[in-house]
Amino acid sequence: MSGFSLRTRLTILVTVAAAITLAVLTAGFNLLLRSNLDADANRVLQARASAALEGISERGGSLRVKESPDRAAPDTQVWVYNDLTAIERPIAPRSAQRLADSLAGGPKTHAEDSSTDLRLFAVPVTQGGKRVGTVVSAISLEPYEHSASRALTGSLIYAGAALLLVVVATRLIVNRALRPVARMTAEAADWSEHDLEHRFNVGEPYDELTHLAATFDSMLARLASSLRHEQLLSAELSHELRTPLAAILTEAELTLRRHRGEEEYRNALRLIESRAAQMQGTLETLMAAARAESLEDLGTAAATSVGEQAIEACQSVARDSGVSLRLRAPDGSLRVDVDADTAERILVPLIENGCRYGRSWVELDVHSNSESVEFTVNDDGPGLAEGEADRIFEPGYRGDAGTPDDQGAGLGLALARRLARAVGGDVEALQNGAGASFQARIPIAR
Repeated sequence: MSGFSLRTRLTILVTVAAAITLAVLTAGFNLLLRSNLDADANRVLQARASAALEGISERGGSLRVKESPDRAAPDTQVWVYNDLTAIERPIAPRSAQRLADSLAGGPKTHAEDSSTDLRLFAVPVTQGGKRVGTVVSAISLEPYEHSASRALTGSLIYAGAALLLVVVATRLIVNRALRPVARMTAEAADWSEHDLEHRFNVGEPYDELTHLAATFDSMLARLASSLRHEQLLSAELSHELRTPLAAILTEAELTLRRHRGEEEYRNALRLIESRAAQMQGTLETLMAAARAESLEDLGTAAATSVGEQAIEACQSVARDSGVSLRLRAPDGSLRVDVDADTAERILVPLIENGCRYGRSWVELDVHSNSESVEFTVNDDGPGLAEGEADRIFEPGYRGDAGTPDDQGAGLGLALARRLARAVGGDVEALQNGAGASFQARIPIAR
């Protein structure tokens, strides 16, 4: 049935079920009717035999039949036997006569003559505990068979009409029930191609159709969210990569404009390498943010281990800047609800920023609250100017403490906040009175 439509499959299933039900009901009705007709024919036979017994008397050891008006009726078929000799015999076919004679002297029983469609009923006649004769009554089964046959024909016609009505009604009901589904499906398909912001907006689901509409709304919302994420990622890639790429192109053009010495070429290549590394880091961070937004489970990692890895990753920058790195982290099972690589990508830009502007030291402090693990990066540099707490996270903004010789692209803090928010956390600038403080909040693992 996989090749049929849902409407056709439902109609076939209902039709088969209705046909089986009607067949069982029709068969049961006709069997019950035949049983009742059979019992009715037996009651008529018994009544005739009882009436015949009342019209029999015994005198001198032999039976005599009293005359009554009913006995003259041509359809009164009763045989009376004195012992084995018939003293009264109705007009009946020869086969019925032979069958009645065979019942004389026998027990109380029924018998049927298939050739004449007659049923006979034999009743012994006793007097003083001694059997003196037999009464045999007969009835034609033809009227009963005719009634049963007509009932069977009528019930079959009724069942066929009822089945046809069920098929038509089922088709109409199924078409009516599935029409909104077909319309919703067509609308959802059209919206998914042209306008993902459309919704059915049926409110709280209360039946199958509203549940389907809510499911379509949820599906369209996920599609729209995925499309927005894709568009946002594309926009961020073009925006974030523009600065380091422009620096690479500018440096390459300046280097090729005139002949330079070997050392100048080396310096130019180092700068290009640095910018390319920035581009690689930017790409990896943006891809990590996109992955974090699309996955529900990013794993977990030990908070102390994450801090140690971030400190280790920044050692070369710290040595070049002449600052020392310190880590204050609790011992125990404190864990963040992201993988170690993602958490490290959030912390490294904050520590590198401290190394770039700190005078002698940068400290990473790890602690927690009920909702998140807080990584606070402190340094002893000039700190943030007034009003820079939010602007410092804008791509390309370096702050008042920046210098013309600073090789950074001004993207690290912006990318760190972007990735932290993608995993359900955040990054913000704090005022510590001396130097700068940045705090990264990452959800705590439950």
